[in-house]
Amino acid sequence: MPPAGKVSEFRKEGNDWFCKAGLPSDITVVVDGVSFHLHKFPLISKSGKIARMYEESKSTHDKIFTALLEEFPGGPDTFLIAAKFCYGVRIELTPRNIVMIYCTADYLEMTDEYGEGNLLSKSESFFHKNILHNWKDCILALQSCETVIQRAEKLHIVNKCVNALSVMVCTDPSLFGWPMMMYGSLQSPGGSILWNGINTGARIRSSESDWWFEDISYLSVSLFERLIKTMETRGIRPENLVGAVMHYTRKYLPGLGRWQGGQHGIPRTVTSFSLTPIALDQRVVLESIEKLLPRKKGKSFCRFLLGLLRVALILGVSETCKDALERRIGRQLELATLDGLLIPTYSDADALYDTDCVERIIHHFMSSESKVTPFSPSSFDMETSPSSRPLQKVAKLVDNYIAEVASDVTLKPVKIRSLVEALPESSRTLFDGLYRSLDIYFKAHPWLSDKEKEELCSMIDFSKLSIDACAHASQNERLPLRVVLQVLFFEQMHLRTALAGCLHGLETESGPAGPVTLPGDMAGQIIQRDGWVTMVRENRVLKVDMEKMRSRVGELEEEFSKIKQEMKKVNKSHSSLSSPRVVARRIGCSLLSRPSDAKPDTIESTGPSPRISVEQARPSLRSRHNKSFSLF
Repeated sequence: MPPAGKVSEFRKEGNDWFCKAGLPSDITVVVDGVSFHLHKFPLISKSGKIARMYEESKSTHDKIFTALLEEFPGGPDTFLIAAKFCYGVRIELTPRNIVMIYCTADYLEMTDEYGEGNLLSKSESFFHKNILHNWKDCILALQSCETVIQRAEKLHIVNKCVNALSVMVCTDPSLFGWPMMMYGSLQSPGGSILWNGINTGARIRSSESDWWFEDISYLSVSLFERLIKTMETRGIRPENLVGAVMHYTRKYLPGLGRWQGGQHGIPRTVTSFSLTPIALDQRVVLESIEKLLPRKKGKSFCRFLLGLLRVALILGVSETCKDALERRIGRQLELATLDGLLIPTYSDADALYDTDCVERIIHHFMSSESKVTPFSPSSFDMETSPSSRPLQKVAKLVDNYIAEVASDVTLKPVKIRSLVEALPESSRTLFDGLYRSLDIYFKAHPWLSDKEKEELCSMIDFSKLSIDACAHASQNERLPLRVVLQVLFFEQMHLRTALAGCLHGLETESGPAGPVTLPGDMAGQIIQRDGWVTMVRENRVLKVDMEKMRSRVGELEEEFSKIKQEMKKVNKSHSSLSSPRVVARRIGCSLLSRPSDAKPDTIESTGPSPRISVEQARPSLRSRHNKSFSLF
C-alpha cells in the first residue's frame, strides 16, 4: 500500500465510497447505510474504537472486516472527513464542522494514544483557540450542536459556547474586532476597518445594546432558552434580555408583527449572511418563550403580551401557557390599551369577542398582590407614577371595552354583568362611562325586556352620574320608566345639595374671595365637575352688591331717624303754631302733594321722602336676592 500521505482521492460509486490506494479493501465501515471500503492499517492506527472492534472480530476469520457504527455523530459526511485524516489527507477545520469533527473524534477514540497530534487533540485545540474567542464562529458552532446535542453536552461544548457568548455580550464589540454588518468582513482583528487589506485606523462606532439580538435568533428554541438563562445569571440587564426574547418571538411568530410595541429599526447582525434560518414549531416556540419572560411592567411589554396571547389562542397552546400569559397581563392591566383587549373569539362560540378571556385577566388583576418593578429605560414607555391609580384606570378601560363590544348582537346580558362586577364599585368615581356603555348595548339590543334592562342598570350608582349624564338619562327613551324616575330623583338631590352648599358658603364666608365649601362630597363633586364654579363666582359678586345695598340702606335709615328726632323737637316747642310744611322747610326738605290737596299755593315735592326711599330700596334688594338664586 502506498504511503498514507500520498492518498489523495476518494470516490463514490452509488451508495459506496472507495479509496484509491492501489490495494484491495480489507475493511468495510457502515455509517447510516453508507459503506466505506477502506484499509485496516490507517484506521486502526488512528481510531481506538475501530481497533478494539477489529480485535474482537479476529475469531471470525473473515477476509474483509465489517464495522457497523451506530448513532455516528454527523453521519457519513463527517466520517469521510475522519477517514481522510486517517489516510493523511489534509482536512480543513471550520466553525461549521468543528463540533461534528470534535464529536466524531471522541466517538472513534482518536486520542494521542494512537498517534501524536491525533484528530481529537487537534479539534479540541482549534475549538478553544479559535471558536471561543470569536462571536461569529461561536454562534455558528453553537448552532451546529443541535444535531449532536448529547455528545456535545458530554464534551461540554454547549456550556463553553454559551458562557463565551454571555461574556462577549457584556463587552464592547469593538474591543474584540467582531465584524459588524455595516462593514461585513472588512475589519482587522484589532477592530479597525480594512480597505484592500490595509489597516485604515478607523474604528467602528456602533455598539448598541441590541446588536446581538438577530444573531442569537438563529439558534433553536432549546439553545436560545439556555443562552438567555445563562445571560441572566451573568447579570445582563433584564430589559436587554426581554428585547432579545421579543425579537426572537417576532421572528418565528409572524402574527405578532402588528402588535409590536415601540419603533424598531433595521436589525444589526454580524452573522446573518452566513447563518441558515431554522424551521421551528410555532407552538413550541410560544410555550418555551413564555417561560423566559420576566415579571416586569411596561406599555410596550404589555402590548407584546397581549399580542402573544392572541397568537396563543390561535395556535391552541396548553392551558398552562395560556393561563400564565393571562396572569402576566393581569399584573399590568392598567398599562393595556383598548385595541389590545379586543381579542376575537377563535373558537366555535357565537360571540365576536372573547369576553371570558378579558374577564379572567380582570380577576388576575384584582387578585395580584405582587409588586412588579418597572423597566428603567425610557424606550419601554414605563408608567411608574405612584399616583396613577391603577384601579381607576382599569375601571375606565373596562367601561370603554364594554362600549366597544356592546354593538355585538350576540353578546348576552350576563357577560356584561360579569365584566362590570369583576371590579369593585369603589373603582368608579364616576359612572358616566358605564352608563354610556349600557346605552350603546340597549341601542344594539332593542329586544331586551324592561326587567333585563333594569337588572343591568342596577349596577349604576346614579348618585355618581354627572349633571350632563343625568340630563341625558332623564330623556333617554331606551331606559325603563323606573330607571328614569331614579335618575330624576338623584338629579333633584344633586340640585338640592348644590343649592344648600352655596347658601351655606355665602353665610359662612368671611371675605368675598374666600373659597365656598359645600357640605359633603357630593356637593364638592358637583361644583368641580359640572360648571358650578361659575355660579359660585356669580353669587360672590351678588353678595358684594348686597353688602353695598345694606350699607346704603343703613345710611338712609340713620338719616331718617335724625329727621324724626328733629320733628319731635319742633313739635314740642311749636305744636300749635307750626305745620309740617314749615318744619320741613326749616330742615331743608320738601313734601309730596296729597291727592286731595288742590290749593294753588301748595308746595310740590321735588324728591322722595326718606321713608319712601327705604321702602323702595328693600323690595329691590329682595328681588335681586331672589333673582340671584333663581338659577338653581
